[in-house]
Amino acid sequence: MARPPSKPGFPSSAAIRLPMKVWDLATRLFHWLLVASFITSYLSVTFADGANAALLMNIHLWSGEFALFLLVFRLIWGVLGSQTARFANFLRSPSEAIAHLRHFSAKTPDNQVGHNAAGGWMVVVMLLLIAAQIGTGLFSNDDGNTEGPLAHFLSKPTSDLISDLHSFNFNLLIAAVLLHVVVIGLYARLKGQNLVAPMVSGKKRLPAATLAPRMANPFLAVVVMLIAAGVALLVISLR
Repeated sequence: MARPPSKPGFPSSAAIRLPMKVWDLATRLFHWLLVASFITSYLSVTFADGANAALLMNIHLWSGEFALFLLVFRLIWGVLGSQTARFANFLRSPSEAIAHLRHFSAKTPDNQVGHNAAGGWMVVVMLLLIAAQIGTGLFSNDDGNTEGPLAHFLSKPTSDLISDLHSFNFNLLIAAVLLHVVVIGLYARLKGQNLVAPMVSGKKRLPAATLAPRMANPFLAVVVMLIAAGVALLVISLR
């Protein structure tokens, strides 16, 4: 049966877009706290020279330990959290990601509830690089007074090797972050899609017929945060 025409002056039902919550508070806090941790780590190690070197390297260490807490939280939240935060929801086949990128330059409305097929893989790459950065940082040393909480479990030559990997991976992480920022800018420029605002407000305007994603109970987020904090503190206590 043909759809009846819209009344003059009224948009069709397909054109109506309404605000919908797509990102829970816990996911948004993780994202922006991780940004703050990355910036702190970068600035502290970049300017760690002279009289303030010891203090800045300690700040670098504390920032990395805080990032450990964030990473553990995100890994658990990726299994138990809200629908849009779950890995099973946004991690799709590489062919779907490639198909999405083929239309990257086309200006299209943003009807994606969570991460798109390509964005989901970017999240995984970023988390792997962050995990590698934190993991190597736990065993690293700076040939001074600062070392990771687990560095004493290794010989000095082995810790030095891991410290080199820590520095190398940090460059990879910076490149990934810059690519992430550039892609967000291109989405805004080429496709007219603002990917930052929803990660601030938690909401985006989607077609009225879109099914709202399931949001996890905030109490569960608190429990997961406490578990992540406990794991991070347990690792740190081994120093």
